[in-house]
Amino acid sequence: MVLWSYNITPRSTTGESPFMLAYGYEAMKSVEVGVGSLRRDLFMEGNAEVNMRLHLNLLNEAIMNSQLKLVAYQQRIARYFNKKVKSMPYKVEDLVLKKVMPNTKITQHGVLGANWEGPYIVKAILWKGTYCLEDLDDKLIPRAWNAEHLRKYYQ
Repeated sequence: MVLWSYNITPRSTTGESPFMLAYGYEAMKSVEVGVGSLRRDLFMEGNAEVNMRLHLNLLNEAIMNSQLKLVAYQQRIARYFNKKVKSMPYKVEDLVLKKVMPNTKITQHGVLGANWEGPYIVKAILWKGTYCLEDLDDKLIPRAWNAEHLRKYYQ
């Protein structure tokens, strides 16, 4: 019963139920089966096949409309998320601190261990938000680092 309810409930992202997108028409709700409804009372067996073909012809249009609604929903979510993102562009030769990752954290220090290590020099900008680092002894750090894990170092 729960699965049936889930499949016949319209989604806020597409405006359509998964059942409608799969079969081209809305499923009868369990309430409509026991109690009379307008759709059930006006049902004529002879017109069922014609109505089903009509709904199947309109299925492509319903799918296209739901895809447009889904794209609009994704754009709204992206706009909401991007409002909160602060760009932290670093330039070559900037000094930065690198976040200490759980796999590189020194376990003997416990909870009071350092959360940031460095300073490091930004050696190259690989692409927006991704940087190649080196330490102060000109030793290259093995992998690229995302700006999310870096913090500007002020002397």
